[in-house]
Amino acid sequence: MELSRRTFGALAGTAVLGLALTGSAMEGPGTRRGGRVATGPAPEPPTADGRRHDIDVDRYSLVVDGRRLVLWSGELSPFRVPSPSLWRDLLQKMRAHGYNAVSVRVPWNFHAFGPGKYDFTGPRNLDLFLRLAAEARLYVLLRRGPSIGADVDAGGLPGWLAGRARGDDPEYRRHVDDWLAAVDRVTVRHLYAEGRGTVLPYWITDLVRESRSGPPDVWGGPGYAALRRSHDAARERRALLAGFGGRPALHGTRPAFGGTSWGWLPSSGHYTSYDCAAPFDEARNATPKLAAAHQLGQLLRTVPDLARLDRAPRVRASDRRVAVTHLRNPDTGAHFYVLRNDSAEPVSTQLPRTPVDTPVTVPARDAKLIAAGVRLAGRKIAYCTAQPMLARTVGGVDLVVFAGRHREMAQVVVEYPEEPVPTRMDAEAAWAFSDGRLHVTVPLGVGGLCRVRVDGGGFDRPLLLVFADDAASLRLWPYDTPDGPLLVYGPALLRKAAVRGPVVRLTGDTTGETGLEVWGPAGTGDVRWNGRPVPTVLSRSESLVAERPLPGAPRPALPALDGWRRRTENPESDPGFDDSAWRPADKRTSGSTTPVPDGQPVLFADDYGFPYGDVWYRGRFTGAEGVRSVSLAYRTGTQGLLMAWLDGRPLGTHRMPVPDRDSPGTWAATARFEVPQASRTGGPHVLSVLVRPMQHDQDGTAARGLTGVTFEGASPDVGWRIQGTAEPDPVRGPVNNGGLYGERHGWHLPGHDDTGWEEAELPRRDRRQGVTWYRTRFRLDIPAGVDASVGLTLDDDEDRAWRAQIFLNGWNLGQYVNDVGPQHTFVLPNGILRTRGGNTLALAVLSDGTTPSGPRDVRLTLLGRAAGGVPVAPVDSPGR
Repeated sequence: MELSRRTFGALAGTAVLGLALTGSAMEGPGTRRGGRVATGPAPEPPTADGRRHDIDVDRYSLVVDGRRLVLWSGELSPFRVPSPSLWRDLLQKMRAHGYNAVSVRVPWNFHAFGPGKYDFTGPRNLDLFLRLAAEARLYVLLRRGPSIGADVDAGGLPGWLAGRARGDDPEYRRHVDDWLAAVDRVTVRHLYAEGRGTVLPYWITDLVRESRSGPPDVWGGPGYAALRRSHDAARERRALLAGFGGRPALHGTRPAFGGTSWGWLPSSGHYTSYDCAAPFDEARNATPKLAAAHQLGQLLRTVPDLARLDRAPRVRASDRRVAVTHLRNPDTGAHFYVLRNDSAEPVSTQLPRTPVDTPVTVPARDAKLIAAGVRLAGRKIAYCTAQPMLARTVGGVDLVVFAGRHREMAQVVVEYPEEPVPTRMDAEAAWAFSDGRLHVTVPLGVGGLCRVRVDGGGFDRPLLLVFADDAASLRLWPYDTPDGPLLVYGPALLRKAAVRGPVVRLTGDTTGETGLEVWGPAGTGDVRWNGRPVPTVLSRSESLVAERPLPGAPRPALPALDGWRRRTENPESDPGFDDSAWRPADKRTSGSTTPVPDGQPVLFADDYGFPYGDVWYRGRFTGAEGVRSVSLAYRTGTQGLLMAWLDGRPLGTHRMPVPDRDSPGTWAATARFEVPQASRTGGPHVLSVLVRPMQHDQDGTAARGLTGVTFEGASPDVGWRIQGTAEPDPVRGPVNNGGLYGERHGWHLPGHDDTGWEEAELPRRDRRQGVTWYRTRFRLDIPAGVDASVGLTLDDDEDRAWRAQIFLNGWNLGQYVNDVGPQHTFVLPNGILRTRGGNTLALAVLSDGTTPSGPRDVRLTLLGRAAGGVPVAPVDSPGR
């Protein structure tokens, strides 16, 4: 549902309204203005430059200020990174790796503390995120709902809707209009059309084709390590190249960075990690599969021919296991061939009736982009069997980079009017010249980069051909400065670059020790890396090469987690517990689509304002003579559970089964418990029930919590009370907390006084049904200038039935289920994690009493490190 024109017009004015809500997917300057946009240089990267911009789309591409742009976006959800400092880190990484746009989902439930109560501060500071995106020179595609999908609880709809998310409900529509208006009040300050930021019109978002990097995993699933093996770089390349056959050229990767579904954010079937085998992993590390997006993004940035492609006559490979898509630029005559091999073995094939007169090998389950007749850095490439990655003139050198798989034999044929003079910069290259063509052959990845310099041949400037395999390509960084373009090779990341007279100033990251090579504008001779001078020498390929390697990042020491304190809870199970302040569960109608059992009150948690986390029920009754059993019907997402006590004695625990291929994502079940002989009396009696509802369906309309209670052998009249989470945490937000006793009393917060708790050592082997808390404190002293990503790892015997909520400095960073898995390591985001200071860790452990339970092995794990990074400000983490 989009914002009404009336509402948006009142906010932004008629001009912005037209840009935000109108426009045809297939019409643009070529049809509306009677002309056409020819192939040419792409527009400059976007900034908040204060100038108005014209944005359109025709059947080929986005058109910005009359120039064609292939949109190459990656999805990044800031709500899955609740540390605003890390947004800058990720946006800079995306830009450096070739993305020119970021797709952003804004979940209603994350920002809405109640009807009309919206928060856009701290980890919800959308204004800051949009400013950082403009700083990184990325276009922004915004998805604001009301439902955003994105594998979050209820599709991002707030729990206080209590199941009323239906388009025919006037109250729901009023809430929707109010939410969209709240987002647009922020967005209107960042519209690229107005020169205020880099946000593109909403309608463009709907035109982007989403290439899925990898699926979200489920409880009991294979885990993201396994999914990364199946959704690897080859699969990523096949998915990305498949989009080149469609139009307009608006491409997206979902997600580029998955992040963490912390707290109660996950959708009904998914666990905490939302890594999704994305190009950047959950710990913010670049992965090998990023090579595909990196190479294509740099190509689209520097070679304009791909912004205007038509389907060309069909080409059949001689080996039919390779499918070919033939594309042609009608302005330049350049041909592009997308070769796809879905078989389990590499295939070498001819391409009859094409300029490519040599066999081409496509690795197993991989794809390849071949260019023919395209001009790169002023030279016409007859054809190349390795994918061109970038082309630019740097200083006095025309430079072209080709990339491909490790040890692939790359062939490039360049047309020359006269015989040129090649020079081997590295030992692997070979060449031959005949009939006006220079044939260069190089095995990729042998010794890093391979360079061939070609002088003469009718051209004033030398041509430098650079060959890289996937790994080496991820260390090549083009960068444009006002004084001219740069190309940097070596470090793990180039964040920023500037040229000041003869000095090239570079800012970036290294992981291990690495060399540094810089091609820069004429006259540059000095290099500084992160502010420090780097002695260099001038190479034969016109580059500045560091005389010694740049240092890598030291491995920081992580402390052992000891000094634990322990305290049991769930006093709610005791019959004498005072529940007089709890809400009476006495409603007779519900907004949910779940039927209310005849003659029973509504027990659904959402209807009483408890949409997230654990919910307690206490039912008081008499007249239980002859009762034999009690049946508790309840609904939860996957891995929900129910625990019951009668008069303070455990009746037992019921769990939803581990999902399988044939099981739905939403679960309804009935737990039947025998009533002990001692409780088959007139009473009074107290039935205490703890339900862990997990998460809601996509639309949030089905109930969560208890749905009905029946007794066998008697029909007592039960008076119910219900208690869930307290008021939403004013900083951490409504999805952070549930309704456990310890949560309601601040046991998860760093300022809680636990000196009266008993000392505990791990492993623990308690056997009780209920909740036990463990707390400890630890300090980190990560060296300044080192970006260390740290995780918390929990391990135990897989047959022990317990689970834990993980709280770091009061932030609910995930749920661990020991006997289901697959997740054992949880990312602790810097900012929430004090990397130079003290931290408080709390575990709220639920156990069903059937096995010994309690943590066995709890440790900190280093997930990645880099020398460099960005400054990280502490995330507000109130202690009380």
